[in-house]
Amino acid sequence: MTKGSASGEVLRRAAERLTSTSSTPRLDAELLLAHALGVSREALLLRLDSEVPAAFEALLQRRLAHEPVAYITGTRSFWTLDLHVTPAVLIPRPDSETLIEAAIAHFDSAGPATVLDLGTGSGALLLAALDQWPGAWGLGVDRSRAAIDLARGNAERLRFGGRARFVKGSWGDALDGQFDLILCNPPYVEDGAELAPDVAEYEPGSALFAGPEGLDDYRVLAPQLARLLAPGGLVALEIGSTQRESVSALMQVEEFSVRCRQDLAGRDRCLELRRD
Repeated sequence: MTKGSASGEVLRRAAERLTSTSSTPRLDAELLLAHALGVSREALLLRLDSEVPAAFEALLQRRLAHEPVAYITGTRSFWTLDLHVTPAVLIPRPDSETLIEAAIAHFDSAGPATVLDLGTGSGALLLAALDQWPGAWGLGVDRSRAAIDLARGNAERLRFGGRARFVKGSWGDALDGQFDLILCNPPYVEDGAELAPDVAEYEPGSALFAGPEGLDDYRVLAPQLARLLAPGGLVALEIGSTQRESVSALMQVEEFSVRCRQDLAGRDRCLELRRD
């Protein structure tokens, strides 16, 4: 794969090589080649006769070693946004967009005035909400300084800097006041669970694992969410696909009414929590 090769043929061969590594080999190849060329994927697909830089092979080798495409390119699309990501944060996933869908169903076009994102990571959920509701203001909290710096950078680059604030902290421990919308995607994988190499070898374990049942952080969050939610507001809380009953029980102790929303694959994904 050297300069001068036709990119269409290079993509075909790269996708074949990635078949055993990725569930989306052609997409991965396209994203990596677009990154090597410094163009968007859409622009690449309009010119499949482009010359292929030698750097593409090095990117492909990293993906063949199971490194996620988002970490290789440093970007990930989420909702309506293109975010910068690094190995310091969990890669935003389409499943988490279910939380934004739940918020839209609750608030409609009026939207929340205030948004809290606990465990903000890259800032994906908070910034998606601020993009959806231009009149809203939001706070992102994370215990990782690297995550806070990344989220703040995403907010500034996407011109949300004046409407988003980020602070280092452990969930809602140090927060006062209440918020109309609380978004939270906590760690929920049980210790010792077998994960795909892309996840196990590259994504931060602190954003994944939460004790022997995957429930440790939910136990901490339940009373905090009850304290921080404003009247008439909504908590959109991500869960693992088998955790609906166990997490719902923890939230019902705090007198939340609980509904579950499924993701596009039909899996339980988001608990919608309200205080009646």
